[in-house]
Amino acid sequence: MKTKAVRLYGKQDLRLDEFELPAITDGEILARVVSDSICMSTYKAAMQGEDHKRVPADVADNPVIIGHEFCGELVEVGSKWADQFKVGDRFSIQTAINDPTNVYAAPGYSFHYIGGAATYVIIPEIVMKQGCLLHYYGADFYFGSLSEPMSCIVGGFNVNYHTRPGSYEHQMGIVEGGNMALLAGVGPMGLGAIDFAIHNARRPKLLVVTDIDEARLARAATLYSPEEAARNGVTLHYVNTAGIEDVPAHLIGLSDGKGYNDVYVYAPVTPVVEQADKILAYDGCLNFFAGPTNPEFSARFNFYNVHYNSTHVAGNSGGTTADLVGALDLMTRGVVNPSSMITHVGGLNSVVETTLNLPKIPGGKKLIYTHVKMPLTAIADFGKLGETDPFFKQLAELVAKHSGLWNGEAEQYLLEHADCI
Repeated sequence: MKTKAVRLYGKQDLRLDEFELPAITDGEILARVVSDSICMSTYKAAMQGEDHKRVPADVADNPVIIGHEFCGELVEVGSKWADQFKVGDRFSIQTAINDPTNVYAAPGYSFHYIGGAATYVIIPEIVMKQGCLLHYYGADFYFGSLSEPMSCIVGGFNVNYHTRPGSYEHQMGIVEGGNMALLAGVGPMGLGAIDFAIHNARRPKLLVVTDIDEARLARAATLYSPEEAARNGVTLHYVNTAGIEDVPAHLIGLSDGKGYNDVYVYAPVTPVVEQADKILAYDGCLNFFAGPTNPEFSARFNFYNVHYNSTHVAGNSGGTTADLVGALDLMTRGVVNPSSMITHVGGLNSVVETTLNLPKIPGGKKLIYTHVKMPLTAIADFGKLGETDPFFKQLAELVAKHSGLWNGEAEQYLLEHADCI
């Protein structure tokens, strides 16, 4: 079986290759990838190459397939797993396989024959043994791709913790009915967090979302309005902090002087981290969600408050398998809709350029259909392109039916009518 895949050879060295996959063993599974969304973590791996913790040192001679937010269907199942999986099953992958022999090993970073930016892959036995191949029962492949970033958001809410006076036991999770702030919170992950915060069963009472980009704030308010939040018992405020002289004082004022039980930082920006520290309530938890590319990244933190107000810091770079299963369930039941994360769609041929320039490309998630040949295209540009191209005209009409969001109808049309790679 031949596959086409984007492989990493070293720092800033990505190549779209075609090569032969070996026959699978009894403990492996051959799979067809359909969709993969590009994560900032992949950009970091591409920049750092062999210096990245998850990338093997011999990557120049034994390149790895990139991409870890992927969904597809099984083509051939090794006999060891025939009682659990069958040909045609749709799947999602838990990237954090937590192999005890190599805790950093992960599909999309560490393996020669598995990664999301590919047409066909071999799911290795270690992924199977760790229970990281998951059934996906949804209708739309892109939801399966977004289950991984959504699981990170779920994990972020689960990893926060709080304490009780007189007890050393940590109470895991956000404070239900408490005050929550999402700082720099209208990027793709922030949008998913807003959706989860107002629709999950365990919700804050007050949710404040900040950013300095008015257009992104306006889009967030359209997608997740204060009125929609109020219907779910959440008071939601969007705040553009660009023109505010004392941001912490303003945010504290919105909380009636109480501060925030759970504060999430969605951008690795030192002033934003320091704002988060200053708005923590007693026993407040600061979640540093945004992973920096600079290993020396730091910020000032008030240790007086650590001592006297029990403030503390948490962080997570992914979700557990349980978080991923939960994310899949939430999406399949329609509790959350991660479509708002996606702002661009493209084919496998666009992955190299997109990944290497990811921070420079505005918008949210970049969704890739791996059997498609298509330049990375902003959903907002479909209408203009449709004036001369009937393919984009139809896509524009399909997204217009869904408030400008990517959707299952658009996916199906693209898969049936786009050029094959």
